[in-house]
Amino acid sequence: MELAGLPVPVSCGVDWAEDHHDVALVDAGGTQLAKLRISDDAEGFTQLTALLTEHGDSKDHPIPVAIETSRGLLVACLRATGRPVFAINPLAVARYRDRHSVARKKSDAIDAAALANILRTDMAAHRPLPRDSELAQAIAVLARAQQDAVWDRVQAHNKLRSQLREFYPAILSAFADKREGICSPEARTISAAAPTPSAAARLTRRRLRSLLKQAGRQRGIEAEADRLHEFLHREYLHQLPQAEEAFGRQATALLRQLEAACTNADQLETDTRDAFEQHPDAPIISSFPGLGSLTGVRVLAEIGDDRARFATAGSLKAYAGSAPVTRASGKSCKVMSRRVKNQRLAAAGYVWAFASLTSSPGARAHYDRRKAAGDRRVAAQRNLFNRFMGMLFHCLQCGEHYDETKAFASQAVADLPAQAA
Repeated sequence: MELAGLPVPVSCGVDWAEDHHDVALVDAGGTQLAKLRISDDAEGFTQLTALLTEHGDSKDHPIPVAIETSRGLLVACLRATGRPVFAINPLAVARYRDRHSVARKKSDAIDAAALANILRTDMAAHRPLPRDSELAQAIAVLARAQQDAVWDRVQAHNKLRSQLREFYPAILSAFADKREGICSPEARTISAAAPTPSAAARLTRRRLRSLLKQAGRQRGIEAEADRLHEFLHREYLHQLPQAEEAFGRQATALLRQLEAACTNADQLETDTRDAFEQHPDAPIISSFPGLGSLTGVRVLAEIGDDRARFATAGSLKAYAGSAPVTRASGKSCKVMSRRVKNQRLAAAGYVWAFASLTSSPGARAHYDRRKAAGDRRVAAQRNLFNRFMGMLFHCLQCGEHYDETKAFASQAVADLPAQAA
């Protein structure tokens, strides 16, 4: 069916499940053109593409598809075909479902039709999944996996440290001043060799030197062995012998979890850095102060390399959660930080802003000015991150590297009278 020689717009909704998916197609008037249940395999995907082609899908006029997830093989294959894919929040789908049924009944076919109608009526209010390059998608997988591994390492460290406080204060005291604490290779190696304070008290200086070499230490082995020997042979409170032995076995199990988490985080960090260096946006992102290869790859993973994804710098700032949101009702007007945001990008942003304070005079001056105006530390960091996001948007769009004199030119001009005085 055509109007004025043009095909009638058709929208597709897919209600996904683990082993099957329900598909519904509707036209511009809301009439359901087709419905189909497909399997979650290559045959089912072929049936879906054939159904779309039958109703006018083409390379020049692809049928948009709405689905309740942004992950999975079905979504990946749909994105690979070049079709616009919209990931709709399940809560939004539930609200749209009430528009078509007062009985509040739920079924897969009804949800598929609701998804199709969302695109028919409110497509402009939803954002399609970005058309990132294959390398950018691979970087996103690695960067998120590495970030998850770091969080797992922190969780495993906290569990082990909490347990060691109950029966093994010697090992905690020995590595309390170390940057990595009990996550350091030396601490993990010694804890594995002596899982209880009684076993640690039997370690000789010769054995400690051997363990330090086993952990990979190359310098200051003699002095470090003497220091550890002094800590491990001090007087500490002890659990009863059998209880201490049981605590030691539990600590060994927790130590294996920490060892695996540390290994995963280190290996994924290497893989992520290697992939990041291959991306053409890496030199631009790395040119920003405080944005190293690890933090930079997390930023790239979340914003992608689809230049059409964010129309303005403001939309990118809102996505990152750095831009404030204003709530006004009557005479009440409040400006608050955003809670709905990309949590991974926001977490990287705070690290970025904090690291830039020592490498960028302009960033330091901006941060101090926000603090003097009454912002607390977190708010000042978020404001600085918000400014950096605007600069990053401009640099990526124009293909330019970061320039300190341009980035904080207004601040430099404001400081001229004070410097002259």
